[in-house]
Amino acid sequence: MSGPASADAAVSSTIVVPNTHPMVALLGANDENIKQFERDFPEVDVLVRGNEIHLSGDVTEIGLAEQVLAEMLSILRTGQGLTPDAVERSVAMLRTDRSLSPSQLLTANILSTRGKAIRAKTLNQKRYVDAIDQNTIVFGIGPAGTGKTYLAVAKAVQALQSKQINRIILTRPAVEAGERLGFLPGSLSEKIDPYLRPLYDALHDMIDPDRIPQLMTSGTIEVAPLAYMRGRTLNDAFIILDEAQNTTAEQMKMFLTRLGFGSTMVVTGDVTQVDLPGGTTSGLRIVQKILSGIDDVAFCELTSRDVVRHKLVGDIVDAYGRYEQSR
Repeated sequence: MSGPASADAAVSSTIVVPNTHPMVALLGANDENIKQFERDFPEVDVLVRGNEIHLSGDVTEIGLAEQVLAEMLSILRTGQGLTPDAVERSVAMLRTDRSLSPSQLLTANILSTRGKAIRAKTLNQKRYVDAIDQNTIVFGIGPAGTGKTYLAVAKAVQALQSKQINRIILTRPAVEAGERLGFLPGSLSEKIDPYLRPLYDALHDMIDPDRIPQLMTSGTIEVAPLAYMRGRTLNDAFIILDEAQNTTAEQMKMFLTRLGFGSTMVVTGDVTQVDLPGGTTSGLRIVQKILSGIDDVAFCELTSRDVVRHKLVGDIVDAYGRYEQSR
């Protein structure tokens, strides 16, 4: 790489890719990785010749582009496949903080199971995962698709496998059912199951589906409505409250005070999607004011930039946010 020139000057740089890293792996199928790189650096001219990548443009952007290319090569050195998504997320992280190492973040496994590795994919997700490691109660607040529940379940399964806890308890309010629950067909369990389905789906991604009924029968994994938590003390457990924006202030207090010794609690929700009856205040909206400043309690905010579903989901979240602000 060539040295940088004076600030704001146009400079050029040449990156020589070692022979240990085939250019096709760096560039991607149909050059999709380098095309994403070019989209992320519209002010940088990129020219690939043999095993060399020539860059020219503003000195600040060139410096960042060189750093991103170094991170792309680091990802390849780990043996992980490089994707356009990894390129885009590396650029986003480094634009936020040049001291970060996206290659370490994007290749650090939370859980490896059933031939699949589960990892944090954004800086805020990494902060969320770290907060779960470092605190007894963690609130993950953000829009749909940011991995709030999925990563929490992954950390729960990891804690169970490493014998840090004895059981996993997954719960959420069945607000949408309300008084209509009694009119639904089937047993109480069959009526409640649709509201707990997202938690089951996450479990099935991380544990052999044949083992889940055994773990649930033994009580090692429990999936239940929030109302079933009243009156209990939950020791040596990893407890996740999902869709917490649909709890009342009283329900949130009830849940948090179930905490026993040796347990971790993760509360997830999206304060922009409250389904409570009109006039009812969401417990998730006010809990941050109540618990702010208390040691061993962490609040993690995720945004549309942390959406890991289809890219359009992030755009939809932003569009709705702008609409609400305009009102």
